[in-house]
Amino acid sequence: MAEVHGTCDDRFSGVRDALAAQLDGDELGASIAVDVDGETVVDIWGGWRDEGRTTPWTQDTIVNVWSTTKTVTTLAVLTLVEKGRLDVHAPVAEYWPEFAANGKADIRVKHLMSHTSGVAGWDPPFTVQDMYDWDSSVARLAAQAPWWEPGTASGYHAQNQGHLLGEVLRRVDGRSLKQYVAEELAGPTGADFQIGARPEDEGRIAPVVPPPPLPFDLAALDPASPMVRCFTGPVADASTANTPAWRAADMGALNGHSNARGVLDVMRVVSLGGEAGGVRLLSDKTLDQVFDVQSDGVDLVLGVPFRMGIGFGLSPSAAVPYLPDGRVAFWGGWGGSMIVMDLDRRVTTSYMMNRMAPGIVGSPRAEAYIDAVYAAL
Repeated sequence: MAEVHGTCDDRFSGVRDALAAQLDGDELGASIAVDVDGETVVDIWGGWRDEGRTTPWTQDTIVNVWSTTKTVTTLAVLTLVEKGRLDVHAPVAEYWPEFAANGKADIRVKHLMSHTSGVAGWDPPFTVQDMYDWDSSVARLAAQAPWWEPGTASGYHAQNQGHLLGEVLRRVDGRSLKQYVAEELAGPTGADFQIGARPEDEGRIAPVVPPPPLPFDLAALDPASPMVRCFTGPVADASTANTPAWRAADMGALNGHSNARGVLDVMRVVSLGGEAGGVRLLSDKTLDQVFDVQSDGVDLVLGVPFRMGIGFGLSPSAAVPYLPDGRVAFWGGWGGSMIVMDLDRRVTTSYMMNRMAPGIVGSPRAEAYIDAVYAAL
């Protein structure tokens, strides 16, 4: 059986066993962390950073965590709400006047956070490299029209949510999203998390291994549909995450770099009622807004049903049926990484890996680990 490193409370030995089993199967390199009531009871890792299996995954290995980044971006926005500097029910244009163009004057901040704004991607032509230019990419979003009536349904803002929320944050605070996360979230919580990746961290990054193609044929679908428009504006290429230009960019939907412990150290504050490690970031009043359901049905981009609150997916979710009921907020990254914040049980579960599985949110590997966590509780 594969070797697993790190620390694991005896009660959660099933999580360690699950990781070992997956490392003997589809997993290449991965880390898992679990916090219960403010105590990190699981902090384990194993496998390899590279497909050639020449460099082991170690305690300080980090990886591009894809859309798990969105949960940290959401937390950043919620801290502005907590400070009284931002109202999720206010029009986006109150903070970013240019955004009112082309029928978007009534889009609210909560619509950006819940993927219900109708601005789920960039109108073509638009490339991955275009995302790296902050000013031009957000100007493009401000100028375009929504793809459906805002607030009526979710349509996953797969690649652009970090630009949308990041520009709102920049207009309110003055700092870039990348800087704000470093100074207001990662710094105070002591978390090994960053949007993008510093050049000096290059040597500890595990390159992502791209997944099989998306489970639908875009060419066979209506080119005017939100699904096609999202996944072609721009066309995603997982291998670009292994480039210096990607790592240098500020993309709060896509290019967070961390490991399971790093994401956990930031996001456990949600599970623990707004305070972790002596650092209070949110009040109960602000946290309650997370569970204000904004949509509950088939997502227009992902094609599967999600309950969307303000900033997170909410349980129960037919698309992720292995999560427990209750006040549980979650999201994951392309390829299977996941962060689950269970406020009822004060449990946070984090899983990050380099070999990407099929699908957008969750994977059979993620399910195995989460099942093992809840079996131990």
